[in-house]
Amino acid sequence: MSPKESFAMKTIAIGSIFVLFAIVAGITTIAPSAFADHATASVSVPSGTSVPGCEDTNECFVPETATIDAGGEVTWSNDDSAAHTVTSGTAAVGPDGNFDSSLFMAGTTFSVVLDEEGTYPYFCMVHPWMVGEIVVEAAGAEGGDEIMVDITTSDAGAGEVMTVSVEITHMDGDAVEHVNYDVMATQDGTTVLDDTGVHDHDGVMDHTTMPLPMAASDASPVDVTVTFSGFGLPGEAMTGPVGEIATKQVVPEFGTIAMMILAVSIISIIAITAKTRVIPRL
Repeated sequence: MSPKESFAMKTIAIGSIFVLFAIVAGITTIAPSAFADHATASVSVPSGTSVPGCEDTNECFVPETATIDAGGEVTWSNDDSAAHTVTSGTAAVGPDGNFDSSLFMAGTTFSVVLDEEGTYPYFCMVHPWMVGEIVVEAAGAEGGDEIMVDITTSDAGAGEVMTVSVEITHMDGDAVEHVNYDVMATQDGTTVLDDTGVHDHDGVMDHTTMPLPMAASDASPVDVTVTFSGFGLPGEAMTGPVGEIATKQVVPEFGTIAMMILAVSIISIIAITAKTRVIPRL
């Protein structure tokens, strides 16, 4: 074998190994989601909120608490089949006059710009159990700290549990303390993980789903959602980008068996190349 042929085959082998590692890494990781911009916030009015029950899980408005900078805009989307209102104030006291959508129909949106710092509670006048709040902070305030959310998962087939790892860090690299969030995972409309009110000291925690109804695939992905609740001790006022959401859709295109087959295929290509001394044209 000539030195040129030997070098080419080594290059192919090394390249193939890197490809394999890249595929393995792509199965279980997701690029972190950065929460930095509080100029806008989006709030959903979920389906089914026109009947009582959503107040038990604080999901009449999602997120229940949204945070923007002073001068920022909040947009509500009516994703229910019924008409609702977004009215500042409380059901006990009544409207306070800061904003009111009046009735807005299914499939429509309502937006408001808030310039003054503070907390703005609101409710639906038609369905008074529906409550939420908007927190308006000074631009660049400590409460608007930028964070990074990284979601990783393990492989899991039908009937197996999946590990969902959540890591929350400051964008500037400083350690985080007293992190609060909710994490949920669903597959084909079935909730397989619902950990609410999570409190963690260093921002790194693993969560375990229930056994998956079926293996994750393009047709049946596992959707993971992390809703940041803020920095602070339970029962105290929270700081940070409260209400920000990070999501991940788990669709393992290469399972464990597929990776083994791929590895064998790569090794076979290298072996055949070495045996025949034929340099494939790339």
